[in-house]
Amino acid sequence: MKTPAKTLMIQGTASSVGKSILVTALCRIFKQDGFSVAPFKAQNMALNSFVTRQGGEIGRSQVVQAEAAGIEPTVDMNPVLLKPEADARSQVIVRGKLLKTISAGEYYKYTPYLLKTVGSSLSYLRSIYEMVIIEGAGSPAEINLKEREIVNMRVAGMAGAPVLLVGDIDRGGVFASLVGTLELLDEGERNYIKGFIINKFRGDLRLLQPGLKLLEKRTSKPVLGVIPYFRNITIAQEDSVYLDERQNSPLSSDLDIAIIRLPHISNYDDFDPLEEEGCRGRYVACPAELGTPDLIILPGTKSTIGDLAHLRQSGLAESIIQQAREGKAVIGICGGYQMLGKSLHDPEGIESTEKSVLGLGLLDVVTTFISQKSTTQVKARVLTDRGLLEGMKGQELVGYEIHMGQTGNKQSAGAFSIVETPEGKADYLDGTLDTQGMVLGTYMHGLFHNPGFRRNLLNSLRRRCGLPEREHGTAAGKETQYDKLAELVRQNLDMAAIYDIVNQGIGN
Repeated sequence: MKTPAKTLMIQGTASSVGKSILVTALCRIFKQDGFSVAPFKAQNMALNSFVTRQGGEIGRSQVVQAEAAGIEPTVDMNPVLLKPEADARSQVIVRGKLLKTISAGEYYKYTPYLLKTVGSSLSYLRSIYEMVIIEGAGSPAEINLKEREIVNMRVAGMAGAPVLLVGDIDRGGVFASLVGTLELLDEGERNYIKGFIINKFRGDLRLLQPGLKLLEKRTSKPVLGVIPYFRNITIAQEDSVYLDERQNSPLSSDLDIAIIRLPHISNYDDFDPLEEEGCRGRYVACPAELGTPDLIILPGTKSTIGDLAHLRQSGLAESIIQQAREGKAVIGICGGYQMLGKSLHDPEGIESTEKSVLGLGLLDVVTTFISQKSTTQVKARVLTDRGLLEGMKGQELVGYEIHMGQTGNKQSAGAFSIVETPEGKADYLDGTLDTQGMVLGTYMHGLFHNPGFRRNLLNSLRRRCGLPEREHGTAAGKETQYDKLAELVRQNLDMAAIYDIVNQGIGN
């Protein structure tokens, strides 16, 4: 009988301290060192999600971590996913499929059932891999939640996983955060923590040394590394805090792209590749920030009707409509596609208490929300060669769908034909291109991750703007980025000590 995989868990003093990126780095490092390794996060709360080959929906971070580990993502890597909606509700997705939509108070009634699911997925991963790197969520010291949590110390105990505690020094107060977290844990939980990692450090490490020594003396636990703040490595992010921290592309970029920052924006990693092509990507939240970009993008959202109301209240809806009527290019993805239509109907109250609302009216389509959720990977073919899709007819691309609405196209043909899903050959239409060819909507996430499609579309825009075309982007591919991240982290972590911790488990 195979010995269960060794485990290591990364927990943090708070959200957005760098747990996900460190798990990604460790997955890559252990892979480079010859181990079969898998990521695991028991419960994730995120609007950025992904559809696996089997049609299951999981958090985007676990997909990135699986890619870094060189394996295919599966629902066992993130058995519970919470997707917040309006009115303090969340979709609860269990092993990739929607269980139900409930309030925060109701959610905790399901904890015993969910904990069994977590244990089953963790055991399965440990049965087929040599190592499992586990990510916690938020902080393990949230004393009001400790009795009901299913993602931090309870999972560490379930896995027998030694824990490395991460603090973000860029925020300030990192020593108080690390010591305070330990103080709020009980003695048994403190024994799981085998060392500290300080993340996002800027400055002279020599000036930090006295603090590190005092931290080790105060806690009797080692500092295993100080990871420098970096901007030159591109890894897809899941937490929307990333949108607050990110910097806009340099002003020297040619095309100016405005991405509407909806209150419930989802899957914004769809647009990361645009900057690889020399574009200036801006996330805008009000008309004053919109300006006159070369392309406006309405992204996906977990609350289409609510976010559409926000567009109207903020004045962005009027600005987008006016610019589109003047010939501005507009692209809507998933929920953004739904908003571009004439109307949205919700007879079953899936999205809102509003039974029917008007859309922006830029596409001749109507959306009706239904309880069945579409989650599938797709292969598609471009059906037209006009406007934004000029010269692309017949081009093939890949992506994935995550949506609860069905959108009817009154035109004779869609913008794309779906030709294949993981179940086999397919034959249905997706998306719409308006009569001028400058407003495009589609349900396909990952559209801009197709290099040929992305470059053709952007060059079409450049021609219209009188800008020179570009042959290719400048950014390195994913594999190179994961290797760069692993090298940076390896250089700044005591990997020999971490291997000792992994091998000794929680017994030392």
